[in-house]
Amino acid sequence: MLTFILFLLPLISGVFLLWNKSTGLAKTVTVLVSLVQLALFIYMVSVFRQDAAALDYSWNWISDFRVGFHLGVDGLSLLMTGLAVVISGLILLATKDLNYDNISRFLGLILVTEAALIGVFTAKDAFLFYFFFEMALVPVYLMANLWGGRGISRITLKMFIYTVLGSLLMLVAFVVLYLFAQTSDLAELAKVPAGLRPGLNHLLFWGLLIAFAIKSPLFPFHGWLPDAYSKSPTPATMLLSGLLSKMGIYGILRILVPLSPAGITDFSGLVIYFAVVGLIYGSVIAIQQFHIKRLIAYSSFAHIGLMAAAALTLSPSGIQGSVFQMVAHGFSAVGLFYVAKIIHDKTGSRSLVDLGGMALRAPRLAVLFLIVLLGSVGLPLTNGFVGEFLMLRAVFDYQHILGIIAISSIILAAVYLLRLYQKTMFGPATPFTENIRDIGLNELVVLVPIAIVIIITGVFPNCLLDLSSYLADTLPLIK
Repeated sequence: MLTFILFLLPLISGVFLLWNKSTGLAKTVTVLVSLVQLALFIYMVSVFRQDAAALDYSWNWISDFRVGFHLGVDGLSLLMTGLAVVISGLILLATKDLNYDNISRFLGLILVTEAALIGVFTAKDAFLFYFFFEMALVPVYLMANLWGGRGISRITLKMFIYTVLGSLLMLVAFVVLYLFAQTSDLAELAKVPAGLRPGLNHLLFWGLLIAFAIKSPLFPFHGWLPDAYSKSPTPATMLLSGLLSKMGIYGILRILVPLSPAGITDFSGLVIYFAVVGLIYGSVIAIQQFHIKRLIAYSSFAHIGLMAAAALTLSPSGIQGSVFQMVAHGFSAVGLFYVAKIIHDKTGSRSLVDLGGMALRAPRLAVLFLIVLLGSVGLPLTNGFVGEFLMLRAVFDYQHILGIIAISSIILAAVYLLRLYQKTMFGPATPFTENIRDIGLNELVVLVPIAIVIIITGVFPNCLLDLSSYLADTLPLIK
């Protein structure tokens, strides 16, 4: 029941804020819901360690067709649910004082997105998973379309078409499996592929994979990403990079591997190659960027490629590394995009050509920006190092040459991220930066928790690794 309450609270609150017109009430509801969600999740962690079954919630949704509203958690879904709760709370705090028109409606859309994400990460029914998988995109599409930059309608339409078409392939795969199992329960669907012909198994694999590859996105299905990330309002970009992109990697582990074992055996190597190509390609393109949000967008794209490659090695280090990095990247990506917004608000520019010399005038921003950036680079004692070490080890063990190519991404990441820091924080001040002021309490409330998480989970990684170890020990086809 606790899982259902965790899902229901942001959904009801979000729907209420969509109709509310009081800005003060919207801000109060936002803070209260974020705190209650965090407290409820902490309590769920304590219950999970004692009796995980107590967190299951099941209701006969469409009983005649054996389609259930079934929510539950294991180590993986608990980690991802926690990520959704904490990151959504930080995004709400970062958004509530912005000067957007209809701020209550904007905050309501964020809460509805959080509810959909919790649904994705806890769904135990295939059609329920599909429903939430699609539902999560709708409020982000509305945020981008209504509050985005110039030309955003064309960009969001492209993103919507990409993701909806991919999801339709996933729906077809689910329908095929349902026709054999006569139920949409994921545990029952996992028994079907063993009795199917190889050709049908392969079609199921590609249908599911393309859906998850577009959502992440993975190379070469990333065409919607640069414009969507750079033109969307920053809270929507934070949701896309910090949370929605993780649905694809989660889907690979939760859905693709158990429901298409033959496809994994035959084609995972090909997908790993493409993922590593995307890793290097995204890193090289990021080096060439002068627009801050586009640079961070390509950085996020590169990180997602490594997560997918490591997960599909199906090694314990690869699975745990990708799960750990989903959490680590969620915090670092949100932190980087929030810093990009702060810089734009204070200077009026997102171009590295216009910036410089901010460290002396905004030392608090410089310190927190450096912590977030080093976490993304993967400096030892940050959470980015733990995830990248495990993932690169997995790819290297899978194939040495491919691993060496992947390891080169560390150097490329250091180049484009340290260049970003040098161009913004150091050097002579420009007309855009000479009169800026340092960040205040509103920004510190968001950036300080992100910095603390980056350091604590980097120094004490077992607090996250222990939760994902069960998955790494029991996932089918483990190598």
